[in-house]
Amino acid sequence: MARPAASAPDSLRDRLRVYYTRYYRDTLAIPGWWELVQVRLADAVYEGERRARLERALDRPVRGLRLLNVGCGTGGFNVAAEEAGALTWGVDPDADAVAIARARLPRGRIACAAAESLPFRSGRFDVVYCFSTLEHVSDRTRALREMVRMLGPKGMLYLHTPSRLGCFETHYKLFWIPGMPKWLGRTYLAARGRPVAFLDTLSLTTMAECTRVLVAAGIRTVRVLEGDRGRRVGGRLWPLVKLYYRLARIRPAVELVAVR
Repeated sequence: MARPAASAPDSLRDRLRVYYTRYYRDTLAIPGWWELVQVRLADAVYEGERRARLERALDRPVRGLRLLNVGCGTGGFNVAAEEAGALTWGVDPDADAVAIARARLPRGRIACAAAESLPFRSGRFDVVYCFSTLEHVSDRTRALREMVRMLGPKGMLYLHTPSRLGCFETHYKLFWIPGMPKWLGRTYLAARGRPVAFLDTLSLTTMAECTRVLVAAGIRTVRVLEGDRGRRVGGRLWPLVKLYYRLARIRPAVELVAVR
């Protein structure tokens, strides 16, 4: 269970509540939006699980690492990584999220910036962490090249982003037809009574596309992870989804570790 929401200071708790209510209720109209907000109000467990997932992917603890979180949002993951002994920085283009993250983290380590133009010198970090962010950028190739530029000798990139070939839309939290064109996606969302504007901000990719860019940028993929392949989606359709993933060798998310 997540720790009680009262553990967060009232001012921070209120800012998180407003921010995530706007996202889950107003932008995405998720039926269970309040439960998702509650997780974000007391995010130690949620972010701790993400940190543990990163450590398993890297096959080492984050303690002692200089870590850049690209798409840091309100800073919860950075807090979890700092508590585990990492020295963290974060960037996000959302000014409201950055303001909250700055209130939670050491001064000077959170920047309001896009992934395509990271405001740090080359080779500064041991790990670049990018979770559920690449699908939001306007130029994937440039963003990935910037992340590679951040890596020092033997630096590691952890990347996780929804695949265009998956059967679940991770933001709206809906079953999804792989590769559904935007016009059909808007029709589908409208039929479900969901807002459609956010869909136009998303641009999904595949493992092959990401790997090509990383190779061209000078780093190699050393580990391809499960990418949420065991996540049950589609209700009664799950057996068919699972069969599709297995026969087509599909992972519903691009999840990899690449090194210099």
